[in-house]
Amino acid sequence: MEIKTIVLYLILAVVAIVIDAAAAAPSAPVTAYANHTVGKDAGWFFNSTTNKTSVDYSAWAATQSFNLGDYLIFNTNTNQTVIQTYNATTYKNCSIDDALDSDTFQYQGGENEFGKPITIVVALTKEGPQYYFSGADDGIQCQHGMAFEISVGHGLGLPPSLNQPPPPPYVEPPTTTEEGQTPTTTIVSRSPNSNGVTIGAHLSWMVLMSSLALYPFVERA
Repeated sequence: MEIKTIVLYLILAVVAIVIDAAAAAPSAPVTAYANHTVGKDAGWFFNSTTNKTSVDYSAWAATQSFNLGDYLIFNTNTNQTVIQTYNATTYKNCSIDDALDSDTFQYQGGENEFGKPITIVVALTKEGPQYYFSGADDGIQCQHGMAFEISVGHGLGLPPSLNQPPPPPYVEPPTTTEEGQTPTTTIVSRSPNSNGVTIGAHLSWMVLMSSLALYPFVERA
């Protein structure tokens, strides 16, 4: 009985060592960028009648390895939207009402035609956790599972096509003058000689005096 117990303990110890070694083993190196089709063949869809998603998106995301330079492919239609956010609170609230433009982006919305097939492609350009959900139906889709979280690793880093500097900040153009109004113009002039006005006055005075001196002679002629 004791021998059997000892053997059992040894077997359990070996199994534990194997499991720990497998967990500690480094993951396979990334050799290429990948495209991840969200939900695989099921796509990115929500049934508004049953309030169910076409697949468990969190379970799908758990089977994937995401890295910089990869792409998420959403095969969907205009009944759903794609919201990408780095803000966990926005994700939990299933709403972008209080989101910032710097951490939350909407890739689909505002279509007038419902049910129109579309494909939305999202590049992964930032490491760390990020969240995706549908903001359609005032957040109802998100609340019923139309959402998932991923963690993006470094992988091969960003390819040159995605490693671009951010655009310069927006600068509001100068206000244009309304039609019919004369714009205010400031004219700055500078005389080449600071004594120009004085010299001009002296010259005019000399001409006048010369004319008066010659006047009697002109009358006699």
